[in-house]
Amino acid sequence: MKTAEEQILKKIRDHKRGKIFFPDDFYQFGSEDAVHKALSRLEDGGKLERLAHGIYLYPKEDSQLGLLQPTLDQIAKAIANRDRAYIVPSGALALNKLGLSKQIPMNAVYLTDGSPRSIQVGNRKIRFKRTVPKNLKAKGEISSLVIQALKEIGNGNVTDRQKERIHELLKKENPDHVKHDIKLAPVWIREIMEQSIDK
Repeated sequence: MKTAEEQILKKIRDHKRGKIFFPDDFYQFGSEDAVHKALSRLEDGGKLERLAHGIYLYPKEDSQLGLLQPTLDQIAKAIANRDRAYIVPSGALALNKLGLSKQIPMNAVYLTDGSPRSIQVGNRKIRFKRTVPKNLKAKGEISSLVIQALKEIGNGNVTDRQKERIHELLKKENPDHVKHDIKLAPVWIREIMEQSIDK
């Protein structure tokens, strides 16, 4: 009979390096206490890297860069996938993902239909903010980010250069998705997005 630690290690090794795991991925191998102790031993042995409380990485090394850390976005998506929750990047994160800001936010904020919470990852933080269903109904990834980025900039503060960038980005989006998502946006954002369809 294999120990919980041996069974967990086998399951981890069935995946590619760089995969994110949670304790509940392993509860079939033992009690909650046994699993947490096994994960702690695997971390001590260098088989796993603990990213945050209850979040582990099957470490991937680069010969020059050393340990390759996942992005906050990858961690957030893994959490959402586990919780079967929808998430939408908002605020400064949406601006950065669209290239409207070069600043990498210390706190990555996501709107969600899941539990609101904050997760400390090193010196950075992932924050999930509960929102109304309307804010999660966008079909297009780009158009969804555009709506959130424009909300962050604010009505009357959008520069011509930012508008041009948004029009360029929306041309890469499925036009049907843009038409659907426009209806979810506040009127002033709708007007900016509609200009990219007319162009």
